Amino acid sequence: MPIPAVKKLIKNAFIVNEGNIFKGDVLIDGEIILQISDASNIQEELAAENIEVIDADGLYLLPGVIDDQVHFRDPGLTYKGDLYTESRAAVAGGITSFMEMPNTIPNTLTQDLLEEKYQAASEKSLANYSFYMGASNDNIDEVVKTNPKHVCGIKVFMGSSTGNMLVDDDKALEAIFSKAPTLIAVHCEDEATISRNNTKFFATYGEDAPPEIHPLIRSSEACLLSSSKAVELAKKHNTRLHILHLSTEDEMSLFDNSLPLEKKRITAEVCIHHLWFSDEDYSKKGNFIKWNPAIKKSSDRKALLNSLLIDKIDVIATDHAPHTQSEKSKPYFQAPSGGPMVQHALTAMLELFHRGKISLEKVVEKMCHNPAILFQVQKRGFIREGYYADLVLVDLNDQWRVEKEGLLYKCGWSPMEGLTFSSKVRKTFVNGHLAYAEGIINEEIKGKRLVFNR
Repeated sequence: MPIPAVKKLIKNAFIVNEGNIFKGDVLIDGEIILQISDASNIQEELAAENIEVIDADGLYLLPGVIDDQVHFRDPGLTYKGDLYTESRAAVAGGITSFMEMPNTIPNTLTQDLLEEKYQAASEKSLANYSFYMGASNDNIDEVVKTNPKHVCGIKVFMGSSTGNMLVDDDKALEAIFSKAPTLIAVHCEDEATISRNNTKFFATYGEDAPPEIHPLIRSSEACLLSSSKAVELAKKHNTRLHILHLSTEDEMSLFDNSLPLEKKRITAEVCIHHLWFSDEDYSKKGNFIKWNPAIKKSSDRKALLNSLLIDKIDVIATDHAPHTQSEKSKPYFQAPSGGPMVQHALTAMLELFHRGKISLEKVVEKMCHNPAILFQVQKRGFIREGYYADLVLVDLNDQWRVEKEGLLYKCGWSPMEGLTFSSKVRKTFVNGHLAYAEGIINEEIKGKRLVFNR
């Protein structure tokens, strides 16, 4: 049943938008931002209207976060997570739009399977959504059918993945990079290097291998070899390339900050876990911070943050990839890579703001504005009149501890458990509708399919 359009007035918020912070009001009419005022009130002629007023005094109003890399495990792996449960966790964390990966079961390697995911999301997802078309060694005919206006991009795994989506054939890579009708997003790790390292460390440790070897197996060398190859291919074919979840200092030499984002042909992403953890955390967290690419040295973490601040890295994402606690508790070589993050991504970055490592304006730029610019998302990512009212109200001065009972992930665990954050998401609006408020999810809200200005 459609939710009736109601005007809402968010009053007295500290609005963080496009490099500025100012106190003001935002008037929402149905799904759309109707008016923004930097005065204490919206125009007097609106005062007599029947408007739902939300007093945001002391709170900060941000655009909804756009997460360009998630694995919601739907279809085929829904015991780990699904479009409903993980979008629910996302809106609780201030993420109003997501772009989901094709390594589900079945792998999203045909246009028909891609559209089935969109149909499922229209019925289940509380957040706005888009899905990547998957590439393989032999599906170029399906890849070239991808509609740039209605699909976020094409995903290429230049490194092993859940399922069987490794693209390791040079002819296939040349075809994909030369013929792709839209942005290509890549996972870059050199499979031959990883295989050699895997054999070496298994011979040394066997089933008793400690998680600390993960960044040695999935090494900096493996990342740089693959990322360099992707950049070389993109330059050869003038491909619109986006490299996901960068993890090493060495790779930063591949990226440029001399052009504004909208003019870049090669762009870069970093994930929360690579900005938050280092290899020193494996001794305590073990497989629960086992991601691909691996979390590496503190010097890599520092270089990633610096590259983010100087605009060599363009966006922040989560690579939200849940597995069950029992799966992650297996011995190192048997435990899958990935973990949940969407519920805590924004608060983690706000914590880095509190620590003086990044400005509030830069957090919004990298999590909200830049994903919209990079993917050319239509009317989202900014607080602007005429744009969809995807908005988040946060309290920057409300400490809380991440406890298991508060987790919304279907897998029921988080690598952030036990941490205390200084900021809390109070309310999340998706297309003008209140999807989350003070711990309560509005189950009637449904997101929309993202559209792209391409």
